[in-house]
Amino acid sequence: MIAEDIRIARVHAQERQRCDAQVQLDDGRSKLERNRLGQFATPNVLAKEIVTYILGLLDDKEPINFLEPALGSGSFYSALLQGVEPERINSAVGFELDSRFVALANELWSEFGLKVIEGDYTKLYRELTPDYNLILTNPPYVRHHHIDRYTKARLQVEANEVCELSINGLSGLYVYFMALAHRNMKKDGLAVWLIPSEFMDVNYGAVLRAYLTKKVELLRIHRFDPVEVQFDNALVSSAVIVFRRSKPHKDSYISFTLGGTLLEPRQTEEVSIQSLCESRKWTTFPRSRSLPKWDKRITIGDLFEIRRGVATGANSYFVMSKLKADDLGLPARYLKPVLPSPRYLKTDIIIEGVDGYPLLDQQMVLFDCDLPETLIGDAHTQLYNYIVTGVELGINERYLPSKRSPWYRQEQRSPAPFLSTYMGRGTGEKKPFRFIWNQSRAIATNVYLLLYPKPLLKDIVRDYEKATLIHEGLNFLEADELREEGRVYGGGLYKIEPRELKRMSARPLIKRLPELDRVIREAEVPALYNRLF
Repeated sequence: MIAEDIRIARVHAQERQRCDAQVQLDDGRSKLERNRLGQFATPNVLAKEIVTYILGLLDDKEPINFLEPALGSGSFYSALLQGVEPERINSAVGFELDSRFVALANELWSEFGLKVIEGDYTKLYRELTPDYNLILTNPPYVRHHHIDRYTKARLQVEANEVCELSINGLSGLYVYFMALAHRNMKKDGLAVWLIPSEFMDVNYGAVLRAYLTKKVELLRIHRFDPVEVQFDNALVSSAVIVFRRSKPHKDSYISFTLGGTLLEPRQTEEVSIQSLCESRKWTTFPRSRSLPKWDKRITIGDLFEIRRGVATGANSYFVMSKLKADDLGLPARYLKPVLPSPRYLKTDIIIEGVDGYPLLDQQMVLFDCDLPETLIGDAHTQLYNYIVTGVELGINERYLPSKRSPWYRQEQRSPAPFLSTYMGRGTGEKKPFRFIWNQSRAIATNVYLLLYPKPLLKDIVRDYEKATLIHEGLNFLEADELREEGRVYGGGLYKIEPRELKRMSARPLIKRLPELDRVIREAEVPALYNRLF
């Protein structure tokens, strides 16, 4: 007993040393570098919670063969040493690419049986035997645009060879780590992956969702409250994924938990694997409450065409105040009234002022010209000078402008009578997105979604009182439903795309405009008519 107390005291001392060294090594790189490399250390408190949970799923006498594909300084191994007797760890291997962390992990944990391998796990995984019954890892969160095309092509081929996954090129590095680690897992072995929860919603996460429902036995997904970011400098919401390498049972249920801690979650729901396979988004689980069983047959997409606003590629150059445009001498015919960013828009009803401009404290314009530079010349000296300034700033070489001809010609959008903000925050009854009634001729940039009434609504919108009811109905869309249709990022920031807003129930509008029922029923839209009846 005394020997065990000494061992535990030694582990705790090493853990304190690890924490201090982690801070120093993190400070040795800029936030930008750490973000590019996906280096976000696992807090040891969380690592210990994960170890406590997973040990409850292991047989008490089963020897542990431990694998950590992205070791870092060894937070998970430290937690494991604090949770089990040393003789129970049969073998332990950790991979780390950063030589600084390799040296630290060797210094701290080699005496406790950890073999630290310096190198890229995705290149070395084949050297391991498939004998590991416990994988605990927080793989590097490297976004797809930081993975060079040759590496991405190699990883896609190997992921397909290992477990027949065709990984989307927009996927982050963690998806490839999970696919390749499948090869090293022992039959009935357990794995815990601490990864961004984005895969639960996005299209490119479909392959990972398929892996978790078809290739392994998914046991639990715990999603942290998006407001409580788990890692410094990582603007992502995190999830703990627990699974066993065995065939899934068709009648199995998966535990979905949200908020609080892994061991004491705030919400819990047992979700059938069939429901998961049929669900387009997994962040709807656990459901916070029963949403109104509205008739979903008529959606916002049935009533509105929804598009993103104009993507200029350089708002600081193309969007300016009307006063600045006048000072620059830019011709009025190449200026369009445009709404300011939502944070500067203090009202949700935009009244039309002079010449169609919104009646706001500061009127903004979008520079949009279709004349070739060769035709501008001396006739439009000030316009020409501004275009030359753009070239000197390299605006013409940016991605979006470089795809246009001429480069200062914008995407074309007509003014939308209704708009929605694209990103926002909101908990409880507070909605994450605002709906705006635009009575002016102003267009909007891509920080807004534009709602154009379809034929079913066009005549109704012309009536001011009925347009008021439509705006009111949009603002009565359920906050929970908006959050469920959208997607969430770290810090509780929500985003919604046109296709997601289209799926929202139009019931709040129909309730306020009973004549919509009649219009819809009488409309010669067979698909809509069939859905209604």
